[in-house]
Amino acid sequence: MRHFGHIAPEVRQRLFHQEPCAFSADSPARLLATALGATLYSPATRSRLADDIVKQAGKGVVSMVLCLEDSIDDADVADGEDNLVRQFADLADLAGLADRGTPAGTEPPLLFIRVRTPEQILDLVRRLGPFARLLSGFVLPKFTEERGIPFLEALTAAEADSGRRLFAMPVLESPELLYRESRVETLEGIARAVDKYRDRVLALRLGVTDFCSSYGLRRAPDMTAYDVQIVASVIADVVNMLGRADGTGFTVTGPVWEYFRTSERMFKPQLRQSPFLEVQAAELRDKLIEHAMDGLLREISLDHANGLLGKTCIHPSHVLPVHALSVVSHEEYSDAQDILRPERGGGGVLRSAYTNKMNEVKPHRAWAERTLLRAEVFGVAHEDVGFVELLAAGIPG
Repeated sequence: MRHFGHIAPEVRQRLFHQEPCAFSADSPARLLATALGATLYSPATRSRLADDIVKQAGKGVVSMVLCLEDSIDDADVADGEDNLVRQFADLADLAGLADRGTPAGTEPPLLFIRVRTPEQILDLVRRLGPFARLLSGFVLPKFTEERGIPFLEALTAAEADSGRRLFAMPVLESPELLYRESRVETLEGIARAVDKYRDRVLALRLGVTDFCSSYGLRRAPDMTAYDVQIVASVIADVVNMLGRADGTGFTVTGPVWEYFRTSERMFKPQLRQSPFLEVQAAELRDKLIEHAMDGLLREISLDHANGLLGKTCIHPSHVLPVHALSVVSHEEYSDAQDILRPERGGGGVLRSAYTNKMNEVKPHRAWAERTLLRAEVFGVAHEDVGFVELLAAGIPG
């Protein structure tokens, strides 16, 4: 699979200076953590889940979570588990995997199951049998050190049973993490747990909806998570302790965007007109605003500025904006390459090739390394291609 792989090759050539690389569920963990992109959630109870997965893969989705937790009723958990077992068998047929060790048809996205209890991990892997090879791992809810270790132990056991590499994606959403008096202690415990199982932890996910719930809050479509100060403070502390670029950190993904259409606005739209007018895409701007995407685009930009990469998504229309804004611009790529040239190993300051900024080699090195990894996964846009062109190319006419 590859990002923007659903777009015609000739269109990709027009958009990209460097096209996104191909990857698979067996690729190195560091690359997969960067490649998660827009992770689309779906209730595990959907009757045509296998068809949905193949359909979304054909539209550019590369990671999905099949949820047995908050998205379904407590009474439906057993039915959801049964449905997952059936749907994985159906998916193997649809993707051309039945009775084969490698894909012969459409390669499904990276698939994760969000469970409620550690026991579900072992049980589901055993029930999936040979079709567990379609599974990339599990999403672990309300993760703290005390609650999380049993999940990680179960994951390790399931991996041994299945002979399949399985990843964990803990969700940081517990009240202990939100409350000021327990936050540091909780973060220290989470850090110990995920460090102990570092090879199994693919990424950390933020459960901002649960944070808001603790205070009876819900952000409006005109607001981003960073406008809710209680939430913003948690994001900052999570990145501070768990997202460092010194080799101890993890990929931390952005919070979910809840809206896919807005009926009334208090504030002006957040998308400037000029980037759309320059490429004759005024109708696209109107469509994005109508569906509350201007707020999403702003939040994605703030995610990146605050050290987050990828995003939890609950609607297919959110996928393309996340991926379009993850593409590395030609200017970023040029700066990163300049900073990482071997002859720059001693440090120093240089003027950017675009002659509009200072590139300081030592302080900007970690940024440059992350940027080139993102460039490998999401590609590098041509010099004259911006996010509007990327959005327009990926939206069906």
